[in-house]
Amino acid sequence: MDPLFTETGLFLCLEGGEGAGKSTQAGLLVEWLESLGHPVLLTREPGGTEVGQVLRRIVLDNDTGELSPRTEALIYAADKAEHVDRVVLPALADGHVVLTDRYVDSTLAYQGAGREIGIAELEAVARWATSDLRPNLTIVLDVDPAVGLSRFEGADRIEAEPLEFHQRVRQHFLDLAAVDPAHYLVVDAGRTPDDIQHDIRAAVEPWLSQIGAP
Repeated sequence: MDPLFTETGLFLCLEGGEGAGKSTQAGLLVEWLESLGHPVLLTREPGGTEVGQVLRRIVLDNDTGELSPRTEALIYAADKAEHVDRVVLPALADGHVVLTDRYVDSTLAYQGAGREIGIAELEAVARWATSDLRPNLTIVLDVDPAVGLSRFEGADRIEAEPLEFHQRVRQHFLDLAAVDPAHYLVVDAGRTPDDIQHDIRAAVEPWLSQIGAP
């Protein structure tokens, strides 16, 4: 199956390790896009649907305890299938800019590289779950895991994994971006929020012509 890039709307994704500042940058990006008159849908994985909220609690709650890596990966795939069918595709069809906090690359980085599952097999499942829909642009907020993990207190099941796990995750995000520079932007997330947002807006702006004037 050839990769599918939406012909209506604009599909953007924020990726990165823990503590990279995705929520802050998502809010600033939405504010800018809306100021230009574009309809924007901000969503997330896992948890962008009612079903996804239940699945999110399972995979992130410390009370869940240890899961088989394959079980964990399949829960994330189920979340993605519901999210794409119920939220992402309808919004794109309506001409929205869809911005999602995490997507397929997080599965490949966290469950593939982090859990050390066979990435080729895992990608086949994740792409099938999402009908192979790809973001027009994926923005990777890159931060040293030791720095990112120090930015917050408390940790969910994934955040509590050892540093080596998060280092593998970071490297896989960078590897994915290196293979397809036309659809990725890697941003140094160790800088000020305004400097980071400046680079993100500069990369997003050329894509806005795809959806025309608001």
